[in-house]
Amino acid sequence: MNYTFQYSVVLEHLPYLIGGAIVTLEVAFISFWLGAMIGLAGALAKLRGGRILRSIVNAYVIFFTNTPALVQIFFLFYALPDVGIILDPFTAVTIGMTINTGAYLTEILRGGILSVRRAELETAEVLGMSHVQTLRYVILPHIAKTLFAPLSNFFIWMVLGSSMAAIFGVEELTGRAINISTSNMRTIETFSVVAVIYIFLTIIASITLALVGRWAFRVTARIF
Repeated sequence: MNYTFQYSVVLEHLPYLIGGAIVTLEVAFISFWLGAMIGLAGALAKLRGGRILRSIVNAYVIFFTNTPALVQIFFLFYALPDVGIILDPFTAVTIGMTINTGAYLTEILRGGILSVRRAELETAEVLGMSHVQTLRYVILPHIAKTLFAPLSNFFIWMVLGSSMAAIFGVEELTGRAINISTSNMRTIETFSVVAVIYIFLTIIASITLALVGRWAFRVTARIF
């Protein structure tokens, strides 16, 4: 094998790749927070809702946690146009990842709510707090502190998992890498550079999340 590595032809596209990394973070960030809202609503519905509502949420969780996110996005992007609903690639991927995330976070957040001590809930009731106030001042702070580490790891997983968006033409980091390697035929160099960028992304995200956890929730988390 007489292959000569030429990283210079890839590094000249570094600003383009960094732009893709920003899109990657956008997809992960939007999907995570919207999914967290769905997850919180789903968790409360499973714990406090009626039988019919619990059954609906259970069906949602079972379906979306037992089918690949990629298949779900395929349905949104390719099947919905048959009924007149056309989504652009970024929207389809973001919605798909959001719905998938919401299903997983429903169970994760349900566990966090169940871990709230009964004494804390009774104290909130004695103080005359409404359900919304109890959620805001008792349940959510407890969930944030208890589940901060696993939720942070889940977000990192989403950053890496967002690479599936390239299949649908989203120009995030992997999508832009495919574009570059197709044009210069330097696949090894291109994707090795992209791998390093992904490592930097996860390191930066991990450090940022650890600092936020220590500042906002007094959670001491190991960065690595």
